[in-house]
Amino acid sequence: MSMERQFVKRRIEELRKEIERHRKLYYEENNPEISDYEYDQLEKELRELEELYPEFKVKASPTETVGGTVTKGFTPVKHPVPLLSLDNVYNENEFKDFLLRLYKLIGTNDVDFVCELKFDGLSTALFYEEGKLVKGATRGDGNVGEDVTENVFTIKDIPKEISCKYKSLIVRGEVFISKEDFKKLNEQREEEGVPPFANPRNAAAGSLRQLDATITAKRPLSMFVYQILLSSELIPDTQFECLKQLKEWGFKVDDHSKLLKTEREIVDYYNYLTENRDNIPYDADGMVVKLNSIPLQNKAGNTAKDPRWAVAYKFPPEIGKTMIKDIVIQVGRTGALTPVAILEPVKIGGVVVSRVSLHNEDEIKRKDVRVGDMVQIERAGGVIPYLVKVFKEERNPDSRDFQFPETCPVCGSKIHQPEGEVIKRCPNRNCKAQIKEAIRHFASREGMDISGLGRVLIEKLVENNLINYLSDIYKLDEEKLIKLERMGEKSVKNLLSEIEKSKSREYSKFIYALGIRMVGEETASLLESHFPSIDDLIKAKEEDLTAIDGIGPKVAKEIVEFFKTEENLKMIDEFKNAGLNLKAEKKEAGPFSGLTFLITGTLSNMTREEAKSLLKNLGAKVGSTLTKETDYLIVGEKPGSKLTKAKSLGVKILNEQEFQKLLKNPELFLKVDR
Repeated sequence: MSMERQFVKRRIEELRKEIERHRKLYYEENNPEISDYEYDQLEKELRELEELYPEFKVKASPTETVGGTVTKGFTPVKHPVPLLSLDNVYNENEFKDFLLRLYKLIGTNDVDFVCELKFDGLSTALFYEEGKLVKGATRGDGNVGEDVTENVFTIKDIPKEISCKYKSLIVRGEVFISKEDFKKLNEQREEEGVPPFANPRNAAAGSLRQLDATITAKRPLSMFVYQILLSSELIPDTQFECLKQLKEWGFKVDDHSKLLKTEREIVDYYNYLTENRDNIPYDADGMVVKLNSIPLQNKAGNTAKDPRWAVAYKFPPEIGKTMIKDIVIQVGRTGALTPVAILEPVKIGGVVVSRVSLHNEDEIKRKDVRVGDMVQIERAGGVIPYLVKVFKEERNPDSRDFQFPETCPVCGSKIHQPEGEVIKRCPNRNCKAQIKEAIRHFASREGMDISGLGRVLIEKLVENNLINYLSDIYKLDEEKLIKLERMGEKSVKNLLSEIEKSKSREYSKFIYALGIRMVGEETASLLESHFPSIDDLIKAKEEDLTAIDGIGPKVAKEIVEFFKTEENLKMIDEFKNAGLNLKAEKKEAGPFSGLTFLITGTLSNMTREEAKSLLKNLGAKVGSTLTKETDYLIVGEKPGSKLTKAKSLGVKILNEQEFQKLLKNPELFLKVDR
């Protein structure tokens, strides 16, 4: 064998190993080391070498298989129709080559195409029988996926029943997390002391592939459906009509899809989407171009892993290479110390990036990040800068390790690291950095909604000692504010008006605004419904809190600790004196007042959260533990041991049909039942 052929053979083997390693990181561990663009270039190089030297190609080559496997713990699901991946093109010339190959295969260029956004999430198949959702499965390797039925039932976007009553129907779509929800989820994870997700795709994949469906239920997952994979009845013979049909049946279908004909029209639409990608509320990494005619799709056929009638026209990679000039510590609202890399400014996707979060000390060590290193930065989700990798081969001899401080850089307090957490924290609640962030949280739209109390003004108020505690917001007056730089009479009056208006904000919004660690909007609403005044909440014990479905021991401990602190109790008294609304609005007694319900199993027509909300609106209490005080157990599919226990305790049992009757006519149902 010649030297050249030996080199090619060795390079092909290296590429296969490298691609498989990156697939494992991406699909199984949700922890990619390289950008999608770099991965695609590895596959492209391997494909080109295998075409030039077919004798070195093997059946199990990554160019012939779909990335992904069935993880241990999941039940395998055999896909009746393979869930194929897509070939990629990155420029107009590559796209033109795709069109020429396709025209040759089908024998005509007089065709039209459907152009759809390529969502960056987790490909999933949904199985329906007689219009009811019966199963959900991930793509896996394309032929065998993972059974995630319990998890898909928790996703509100996925209809549990559709208007299509075909004997069987299988559709395909993408489970994803929107950019805004991704940002909130990571903020919550940082607050809880757990590592944030690298990007929305990782967050969606990690959330759907949970062995515990209750974790999935807490994640803000959505799903777009874009393909009818298999149907017991005839379906439309074009992709565009199929999208319309899916929408009519009740599926969530993205509205960016367009029916186009010429190469110029398609490229122009691609350019439009590329320019406006930052305005798309969810992560999309390109545009999928599909032959519209399904009979012609069948004529074009598929390779072992890709359809020949469709291609992913990928957006330009939003990656950049730059140097880390310094690493500084940022102190958050709950005292979390976050290392932030100060970068030599670099333009990525039209935006200049000069800072990137390094998340925590463990992440710095894992990636071996040093001041002076050359690094690759990607805008995860097209928005948030993320450090992908360090170019260690280019490391400057003068680069230096980052030493995490032992004291808070703002107030000098000795930092501590709670057991089981990766985040180090400043324990001083009076730390100015924490106070500034706490005010921002308190005044946010989700909190007390005080318009005008923004970052710049907060900085001035704290630095001028006008606000040292949250309750000081309600001690501000015109005389104090007018002295501040750039605060005119009108601005002052507007701000004071907003502060006054916030006093009547709902009680649950106040609970959220307090900034108790791990207490988000949903938990704040739960607390309001179980503890109708702030005094009731202050008296709550950990066991009272964990008895509430949706509040775990960690959250309960944080709440109790917050109200144990003398300083916080003093602050609450000052809020009372300022006249804030610290009680839940009294609701008229509903037909279920005094009754306790419990739900077990999977409901087919709604999520558990939706069922709980309906019951609470009718005055019921919804428990998390089955006791003899429970009045009704609502039973869905796969109810488990609670059904047996309910029978032994004499608790009344309602199936889903009876539950629907109860909701439609509660007074009549209860009268008959009793």
